[in-house]
Amino acid sequence: EVQLVESGGGLVQPGGSLRLSCTASGITLSNYAMSWARQAPGKGLEWVAGIDSRAGGTYYGDSVKGRFTISRDNAKNTVYLQLSSLKTEDTALYYCTQHPGDLVRWGIYDRRGQGTQVTVSS
Repeated sequence: EVQLVESGGGLVQPGGSLRLSCTASGITLSNYAMSWARQAPGKGLEWVAGIDSRAGGTYYGDSVKGRFTISRDNAKNTVYLQLSSLKTEDTALYYCTQHPGDLVRWGIYDRRGQGTQVTVSS
């Protein structure tokens, strides 16, 4: 069974940082492009960051550009999202998603994890 498991979420003050992890089982993540998306209460899914598989190109949504960094460790079969300079509007459930090919395609994915909650509040 293929699983994506996110971790690293929590409560953080504005201006703080977190690192989210997405670890896979039953699949080799290095073969696929991966993305992080988020969903705030009452809002739709927002794609925030993606990373191609082999070329390693990275892409960011306008709302997080310059503050979030996506990376991958193929040896650990894990994708990370470093969140910095967090704002209250970053509060959401963050999902790891796996694209069907080696390039990021916003909104097209084979599977996603259960999510990890990030709450930014003073």
